[in-house]
Amino acid sequence: MLKYLKPASIRPPFARYSHGVEVPAGKRLVLCSGQLGIAADEQVPDDAGAQAELCFANIAAILGESGLGLRHIVRINAFVTGREHLQAYMDVRNRLFSDPAPASTLMVVTGFARPEFKVEVEAIAAGD
Repeated sequence: MLKYLKPASIRPPFARYSHGVEVPAGKRLVLCSGQLGIAADEQVPDDAGAQAELCFANIAAILGESGLGLRHIVRINAFVTGREHLQAYMDVRNRLFSDPAPASTLMVVTGFARPEFKVEVEAIAAGD
């Protein structure tokens, strides 16, 4: 059983995420490389929210190869290229993950390998 860590001595999370998640011994870990908002047909939507959807769809496909799904994610690292993309990303994340939510970090970065990318998401999942 995962243990979601919410110390009363620190400020509660700003959004839907947990401060920490303890993974018990015996669980398998799957570490996903950062996924960009690009479809298998090379299409890259202009909208940051649509790119976030693709990032998580790609992660779901990777996890599916191990018999896991988005519900097994314990840690998310997300990156956006501007503050104007924060809410679009968070709307997607909040829709996909209920409480208790994974541990999560969201950073604003200057860019990615190609200028059309606005969002990148990497994840760690734990399962049986």
